[in-house]
Amino acid sequence: MRIKRPKTLLAAALAAYLAVATLTGCSLSSAAETIGTESSTSTSSATSSTDVALTTDDALADNKDHAETAALADETWDEADEVRVTLDGDTAEASGAGVEVDGSTVTITAPGTYRLTGTLTDGQVVVSSEADGLVRLVLDGADITSATTSAIAVMEADDVSVVLADGSENFLRDAAEYEYEGDEDEPNAALFSKDSMVISGDGSLGVTGNANDGITSKDGLVIAGGTITVEAADDAVRGKDYLVVTGGTLDVTASGDGLKADNEDGTDDDGDTVGYAAFLGGEVTVSSGDDGVHAESDLVVADGTLTVTRSAEGLEGAHVLVAGGTTDVTASDDGLNAAGATGTTSGGMGGESVGDFSLAVTGGALTVDAGGDGLDSNGTTTVTGGDVTVLGPTSNGNGALDSQGTFTVDGGNLVAVGPSGMTQAPDGGSAQAWVVATFDTLAAGTEVRVVGDGGSVLAALTLTKDAQSIVLSAPDLVDGRTYTVLAAGSEVATVTAGEAVTEGTGGVGRGRRG
Repeated sequence: MRIKRPKTLLAAALAAYLAVATLTGCSLSSAAETIGTESSTSTSSATSSTDVALTTDDALADNKDHAETAALADETWDEADEVRVTLDGDTAEASGAGVEVDGSTVTITAPGTYRLTGTLTDGQVVVSSEADGLVRLVLDGADITSATTSAIAVMEADDVSVVLADGSENFLRDAAEYEYEGDEDEPNAALFSKDSMVISGDGSLGVTGNANDGITSKDGLVIAGGTITVEAADDAVRGKDYLVVTGGTLDVTASGDGLKADNEDGTDDDGDTVGYAAFLGGEVTVSSGDDGVHAESDLVVADGTLTVTRSAEGLEGAHVLVAGGTTDVTASDDGLNAAGATGTTSGGMGGESVGDFSLAVTGGALTVDAGGDGLDSNGTTTVTGGDVTVLGPTSNGNGALDSQGTFTVDGGNLVAVGPSGMTQAPDGGSAQAWVVATFDTLAAGTEVRVVGDGGSVLAALTLTKDAQSIVLSAPDLVDGRTYTVLAAGSEVATVTAGEAVTEGTGGVGRGRRG
């Protein structure tokens, strides 16, 4: 009998690349090209020599290391070649070679396909395979708990694939305190791998990281399928070089970061980008005590559904790109934040430095509810497509929009509401018209509309918190025309498209920061 994954993952990943390239024409890591003629000639004094190019046709070209790992989920195998490992309380039995059992510790020592079933009440599955070749762990009703360390630890392997068998329910739980002095080479998660790992299949997996993380790879990690739930004392899901989601359903709860790619090197020995996170499909829900999703380099949302229900900062990376899919972020601090350890090189508004960072929205639907800045970039901000709604803070120390470098809107729909003290208008060099209005405080629950001649409605929303300003850019706006802002049907402001007018208790300007 031949067993084959029902979805062609590599083809799907390549299709996603093409879709992103078509939608965005976007590269997150090159700083050699300008955003476009109009934005590069912006009149803003915050324009930086480190503006990141967002108009090339290789959105993920520099973030390709995960493709080989993702392809492992698509391989076939003969059921007759499987080694069946039956877990039984404090011991186990194996039907073939490549498995050593020492009490409640099961060690896999060679490449092959191993189907794990049953329960270890206090034990561990270790992969220690020196030979070249894939180690495939098929979890088929496996329930593994350890009182001393991680439940599954991949310490050495050429390639690793974890497959959740169709219809199966699987559980991994680690110790609340590990019985060794931890260092960077020791396991620190319920499901741990020192090598790149892919998780796929149509079964379910519940992971509890009692000590530190839930799922961790010290190299790269791809989530390609399955219904996965993770609860973690620290970070829920971590890859080092990359963390990529291409399919499946992932629901994580973490005291630290929800999802994370934390290689700070920037590039590897081959010059490829590392420390990146990408969402190419699937459904992801995050509740975290720190960042919802954190990437040291690029963070790309190209497809699927990403929902951050709780976080300090929602999405953070040096270069953040939303190119497709549906993204909904709730954050007590910044919603989307383009920032990191990259050096700063030139002066921005207020004498602050503009760094080599970028935040771009080129497609998809993005909703942000932030207690701090809604869209915050320590470099450039660009909107060229998509539907963006920002429900900003109520404090005047932050703004719904905050870009230290150029802030251009060349397409799409953008509406942002927040306080008036830090309201930021798009650059005058934007290709698409915009309006900015400030007004006396409107209470949560108020319906706000922006209307044009004859009462045509350009935008409408119901406030979820108090607000004193609105920024709107839409294809139907026309520079120089007058528009009216209505609150519960009554006029609160009249503005002219393209004019940033100081009004009320705060100011409207470029590059103002808290």
